[in-house]
Amino acid sequence: MRSLLRILSTTRELWPYYLGIVASSLLMSVTALVTPFLIGRATDEVVALAGGHGGTVRTLVLLAVGLLVAELLNTVLTNIGGYLGDTMTARLRQILSVRYFAKLLGLPQRYFDDELSGTIIGRLSRSIAEVTNFLKSMSNTFFTMLVTTVAVLVISGLYSWPLAVMLAVLFPAYMWLTARTSTTWQRLEGAKNDLVDVANGRFSEVIGQIRVVKSFVRERSELALFDDRYGGTIGLTRDQARHWHSMDTARRAVLNLAFLGIYLVLFLQTAHGAFSIGVMVLLLQLMGMARTPVTMMSFIVDSGQRAVAGSQSYFEVLDQVPEARRTLPAGRPATAPLDLHAFAFRHVDFGYRPGRPVLRDVTFHADPGERIALVGESGGGKSTLVNLLLGLYPPDAGLVTLGGRDITAMPVDEVRRDVGVVFQDPSLFSGTIRENIAYGRAEATDAEVTEAARRANADRFVERFPEGYAALIGERGVKLSGGQKQRVAVARALLKDAPVLVLDEATSSLDTKSERLVQEGLEQLMADRTTLIIAHRLSTISTVDRIVTLRDGAVDEIGTPAELAVSGGIYAELLALQASNDLTDRARLSAYGIDAGIDPGDPDAQPDVTAGGIGRG
Repeated sequence: MRSLLRILSTTRELWPYYLGIVASSLLMSVTALVTPFLIGRATDEVVALAGGHGGTVRTLVLLAVGLLVAELLNTVLTNIGGYLGDTMTARLRQILSVRYFAKLLGLPQRYFDDELSGTIIGRLSRSIAEVTNFLKSMSNTFFTMLVTTVAVLVISGLYSWPLAVMLAVLFPAYMWLTARTSTTWQRLEGAKNDLVDVANGRFSEVIGQIRVVKSFVRERSELALFDDRYGGTIGLTRDQARHWHSMDTARRAVLNLAFLGIYLVLFLQTAHGAFSIGVMVLLLQLMGMARTPVTMMSFIVDSGQRAVAGSQSYFEVLDQVPEARRTLPAGRPATAPLDLHAFAFRHVDFGYRPGRPVLRDVTFHADPGERIALVGESGGGKSTLVNLLLGLYPPDAGLVTLGGRDITAMPVDEVRRDVGVVFQDPSLFSGTIRENIAYGRAEATDAEVTEAARRANADRFVERFPEGYAALIGERGVKLSGGQKQRVAVARALLKDAPVLVLDEATSSLDTKSERLVQEGLEQLMADRTTLIIAHRLSTISTVDRIVTLRDGAVDEIGTPAELAVSGGIYAELLALQASNDLTDRARLSAYGIDAGIDPGDPDAQPDVTAGGIGRG
């Protein structure tokens, strides 16, 4: 219940809705309570009129009109309360969803390393749906039930204290029996939610990579895995349903026995002349009104339990420690003391898991305008260095500096504004070409977007779309080729205009023609910038200023291509492997993420390390 109270406490701006719902509930209860009195009075009038002991038709007509007015008012108030409840629920869904999304956007990268995107999305959908459904049902019925219950107890006490005592004992007894089911029910519901979250996470992952699934003929195995996880919820549901319904049977049995006693008291007192027939009818209707809130309590508790179980995972996310946004220490200049184009790694250690280091004592720097290439085996820490430079992870030891400042002491937004990245996977979003190019500068003008596309060699294919820059490209840019997507990514980085540029195997997945077009755009992009290059071909780094080689997560050598070509280190080894036609040597080359630089579809391609590429040529 603390989870629900926490939700209510964090949505205090909804108090006008709460107040309106309470007011309409109070008035609804009043109109509902008027009905038994009118029916009771009408019963006495009918008995008197039929027995010739008084009563008039006019009185009966007035009572019938009174019933109509009461029912109409109740109908209007019910719908006013329903409208407020529905609107409040929609507003609550917005608040909780936006708060959840905002929290996710502020979490460190480590959180997402351990979570499937489908699980995160499914958790939001389930939690928000269950919480809002509960609050909607509670807001539309709880206050009415509460007021009705109190009023029935008071009115019953005025007519017959034994009836009031039995009702007063019945309500808490029923609530106690209902609460007894909560602990077991919530534990089983939590286990079911875990299975569903995993299943939905895998579902999202499979749909997002459906081409891979189909190409490896994994449809049946993925379906079987999905079915097994949902099938696991069946046994839990059996246990849950058995527990809930056995307890519900006990509750209803207690309720039936209690109302047996209530009806016996009512009938016997009426038979002994304590009540008139009209009063008996009045009290019978009041007892019926009292029974409805009691039986409805099971539904509200059931909905509340689902909301508590769902909100637990919601608040687990909200309780995560956010990414440190960081501000500069007092007295520290807001602008960099050195040129922002410079960056450095100084004695950096890092591991994604404790005790499993990826980087060890890494030290190198880039002066303004330099082009630095990283070379090393796949999994050797090259992309990890990019992650550290972007501030996605803090180093375990050492310093990463940008413009002479420790990036862990800089606002992360400032760090990431100053570093542009072109990844191997361009990671486009659904929407238009223009929106994707302007993703880093949403305020950019059409002219600026067009100029960035021209410099990235993207304008050629964009102009072939009937809609031009307004063309929709589908999820993750599915309607574009690999080369087209990469040119959009280059245009996006050009428009961002960050002083430091990272090229993380930016052309590795392209054919020769597309690669040449993208490289032309990259040359435009690298102009007047400091560039860190992770390349998949030796030809693309042959003309950089310096090469940093990594071996087992540590810096092995630093030098110019000419120096390292004769040093006997990793770079010299790669040059020798590339010159070899031996299959074993080619396999060894692939272990470094390097190909021979030959495209089988290009008869002019040669494995020449002096060919122009990403560099100074």
